[in-house]
Amino acid sequence: MNVLTAENLTKSYGEKVLFTDISFGIDEGEKIGIIGVNGTGKSTLLKILAGNEWPDQGKVTTGNSVRLEYLPQNPEFEDSATVLQQVFKGNSPVMKLLREYELALEKLNEYSDDPKLQQRLIDLGQQMDELDAWQLENEAKTILNKLGISRFDTLVGTLSGGQRKRVALASALINPTDILMLDEPTNHIDNDTVDWLEQYLNKRKGALVMITHDRYFLDRVVGRVLELDQGKLYPYPGNYSRFLELKAEREEQVEVTERKRQNLFRNELAWMRRGAKARTTKQKARIERFEKLQADKPVEYGDRIEMPTGASRLGKKILECNEVRKEFANRGVVIKDFSYILLRDDRIGIIGPNGSGKSTLLNLIVGNLTPDSGSIELGSTVNVGYFSQENTYMDPERRVIDEIKAIAEVIPTADGGFITASQMLERFLFPPAVQWTQIGKLSGGEKRRLYLLRILMGAPNVLLLDEPTNDLDIQTLTILESYLDDFPGAVIAVSHDRYFLDRVTDKIFAFEGDGKIRSYAGNYSDYREQVYAAEQEAEQAVKLASLAKTFRGMDADLDKAGSEKKKERPLKMSYKEQQEYAQIDAQIAQAEEELQKINQDMNDSGSDFGKLTELVKLQKTLEQKLDDLLERWTYLTELAEKIEQNKG
Repeated sequence: MNVLTAENLTKSYGEKVLFTDISFGIDEGEKIGIIGVNGTGKSTLLKILAGNEWPDQGKVTTGNSVRLEYLPQNPEFEDSATVLQQVFKGNSPVMKLLREYELALEKLNEYSDDPKLQQRLIDLGQQMDELDAWQLENEAKTILNKLGISRFDTLVGTLSGGQRKRVALASALINPTDILMLDEPTNHIDNDTVDWLEQYLNKRKGALVMITHDRYFLDRVVGRVLELDQGKLYPYPGNYSRFLELKAEREEQVEVTERKRQNLFRNELAWMRRGAKARTTKQKARIERFEKLQADKPVEYGDRIEMPTGASRLGKKILECNEVRKEFANRGVVIKDFSYILLRDDRIGIIGPNGSGKSTLLNLIVGNLTPDSGSIELGSTVNVGYFSQENTYMDPERRVIDEIKAIAEVIPTADGGFITASQMLERFLFPPAVQWTQIGKLSGGEKRRLYLLRILMGAPNVLLLDEPTNDLDIQTLTILESYLDDFPGAVIAVSHDRYFLDRVTDKIFAFEGDGKIRSYAGNYSDYREQVYAAEQEAEQAVKLASLAKTFRGMDADLDKAGSEKKKERPLKMSYKEQQEYAQIDAQIAQAEEELQKINQDMNDSGSDFGKLTELVKLQKTLEQKLDDLLERWTYLTELAEKIEQNKG
């Protein structure tokens, strides 16, 4: 069933046309990803769908009972609200009850004997029961914990920008809704949290429309991709991988059409050049066709643009970190005893929970922070390009071309040539018309792209990238990845984008708590396999230890039996063993029956991830119990057989 319809939407800002006459629908339970180059109007389209902005033409229609929740890139916050109150801002009855209940509880702590206050608390509790507020509160706390927020009474005004964004994400996820709209939900969350969010959205039943540049996320969550490209909307069934296949087919078809157009154009041009005599009678239609062929220019695809690599000379000594330690009063030790010698061709990805110290390490390297102990030494030829999470100030009145020329008029290329600032801008998806635009008129993503280009124009030979995938579109990321393939220097990147880490890195530094940084060979997927193998090995070690304990007990019993035999005492079971031997067959049968029921429940659980998790835990417990029973049965059976033999 269709829950939202967009018809003939057109939107422009001044002279800039974002999209024209686009139409599509959203079905119940459908999961859609919107992609496109920064500045094409993705966020604007989402605002229009959510009712936060009006189109110049066209309309958006939803059913009367359809509930919609929208998470913008820059949500509004109430600084004086607690985290939990902010989460329920979209559900005013629940939020009001929570506030009243908290106030009543505070007063009751002061006036515990007040019967009216006690009754008020009971009445509020009953109202919360009716609204299922207790369950919603528990779910909100669970989601906040998963997003790395554990202090629910903290004032929103005291949180960092990334923490506030995660609180807003929790608010969007907790409120019951038929259509959930998310603008860049994976920004400001770490890799493990992205994994959790994937699972959460996959099992969620309502419709989902989101803007994201996380390609693995698109691959694993969405079932349809909508691409905004030069004012038009192109729908593609399937996930991101399928989108790439279908887009390649579409572009190939466009090329075939363009070749035909050019052949026809050449024929018509030759006819036109034969002179006015050939055009004097009944040729008006043919002249109009020629003019149309001349006007129909092919679409140019930015993702085919390649970037030249250029960097200054890099000497033998690059970067040496020796026993580096850094501690903060409010966070404790974030980096402890870190040592590493950077190599010329290193491609290092840095991962870890939010707040673990990833950005701190980069700031120590560039000298923005000083280590508490240890040393960091940079080689004399090192030219560091540092792409930080926060854009450095760019004058909004300044034009794009002037911002880049201020860094360099030209940069050298790997083949000994050079490229101008204007050419570099064009290759980085800033066409000539946009190059003379004031920076203040660019979208947030375009500013982020310009900031990255400004770093690269400095011809660095060591690149430090702090969350480069935040707010950069997929086409820009593809260009950056291609640039890094041929970059003649070292790259260190902090990122939560698993695709980017797989594509670019060959070594992972993982922050594992207490300031420890562990190195893993390979990209992010290799790292995950190594961690999984280590976890499996640890589980196996626990199981083997348990079995060894059982065998030691069996050996002790056998040794005891052997001693008694040496003393010419008759071999026999103790009373406890006799009782155990009599009951163990029934216990094994019961454990097997319970395990069979658990397996059936797992097959019937469908997409209920929470229930499936509990069943897996029960399954492991029962399997261990059955293994122990079988081991004990073997021992008791052998003992019984020996007793019978001795009797004979």
